[in-house]
Amino acid sequence: MAKKAQATWGGRFSAGPAELMLKFSESVSFDSRLAPFDIAGSKAHSAMLAHVGLITAKERDAIHAGLDAILADVQAGKFTWSTQLEDVHMNIEQALTQRVPAAAKLHTARSRNDQVATDMRLYFKAACTDLIQRIDGAQRAILGIAEANADVLIPGYTHLQRAQPVFLAHHFFAYLEMLQRDAERFVVVQDHANWCPLGSGAIAGTTLPIDREFSAKQLGFVDAKGRPRVTQNSMDAVSDRDLYIEFASACALVGVHLSRIAEDLILWASQEFKFVELPDAFCTGSSLMPQKKNPDSMELTRGKSARLQGNLHTLLTLVKGLPLTYNRDLQEDKPPVFDSHDQTAMLLDVLAGTFAGMSVHRERCATAVADPALLATDLADYLVRAGVPFREAHHAVGAVVKVAEKKRVPLDRLTHDEVKNVHAKFGPDWIESFQLEKAMARRRGTGMPGPAQLKRQFARWKKLFG
Repeated sequence: MAKKAQATWGGRFSAGPAELMLKFSESVSFDSRLAPFDIAGSKAHSAMLAHVGLITAKERDAIHAGLDAILADVQAGKFTWSTQLEDVHMNIEQALTQRVPAAAKLHTARSRNDQVATDMRLYFKAACTDLIQRIDGAQRAILGIAEANADVLIPGYTHLQRAQPVFLAHHFFAYLEMLQRDAERFVVVQDHANWCPLGSGAIAGTTLPIDREFSAKQLGFVDAKGRPRVTQNSMDAVSDRDLYIEFASACALVGVHLSRIAEDLILWASQEFKFVELPDAFCTGSSLMPQKKNPDSMELTRGKSARLQGNLHTLLTLVKGLPLTYNRDLQEDKPPVFDSHDQTAMLLDVLAGTFAGMSVHRERCATAVADPALLATDLADYLVRAGVPFREAHHAVGAVVKVAEKKRVPLDRLTHDEVKNVHAKFGPDWIESFQLEKAMARRRGTGMPGPAQLKRQFARWKKLFG
């Protein structure tokens, strides 16, 4: 059954929407989290209206006092949200109007279109700061366990097969690089959000003498020199959803990185590897098998990375067929963004907690890295230093590996005569290629896992983290 005309836009209508339509169309159930940003935007807008003479200073002050009181109620959990008022904007405006008569003038020269666009840009700036800080926390936890195990070597893997030896810390530094790029992506998104759309109206601005630059300054939409940054096209300002997609994309890529880290830890915590012990606080057991310790936090991390990718896909699909400018479809842009923010924040905190409580089984790592096959490439390099072309050296070492496999002995257990028969350039010192300490020391180049570079990278990351 239709209700009476809706108070905020119902002048054109003889009856209000049906109950089902109200339930179908409301957004306050999820956009109420924008309340602090919506109130900040309304305070800036009313300050601007007073600045240009569209309301009095007394009216501005009354509006600000009312908004501050509403914000206090919201933060205390005392504010009553009504789905009949559709969204966060109308809920706050109606509550304000009941308290402050001058609030009837607040929506002068403003539409919900530029209002929500402003709210969301403020939200994105705050959300990016939040996730950058959480990335920092995760990185510090990783650096902590890397430092505690700086001398531990493990096999590095390609195709999930043992490849070459690396320091465990070098492997962890790869995680830090991934997360650092993630943080930098959020810095870019934050900069893209730092443009004020307030004053764009529903589509074509307003005929009233507003000062958009004043509003932008009030809300902190400024460049490094404090100059206001305002959007340059009213139609684009209210219909653009690039920020939503960029933010969800940055979150999705965090998820991909964390999923890869999780997969490493799941493997390393298994009995087959047992390089690490995950903290009990981030594992669970089996309802049937009492011996089980399951890496649930890391498995859920893998699963939630798919969820983040789904949110990105939702936004891309939502926007792809929309004509300019605003369409109600765009109401559905917020749930995937909010979910991506919340899940990414939790994932980063779980990662930090997992690394902070993780321990390394040094003896298992030492056993695994003692495999002489890991230094087969170093043996080829030995021949290269003797003047053998690399392709020839590679082929010769492959033949040595074949001899060892036939004899069922490790590479370093072959005799000098056996390797000399494969290639004449193998001298008596060929066996030194399997001295792990010397092999690591030769990896001196930037980005390599040698001890000197490891020390340099520790210093670099500590400097970055202050």
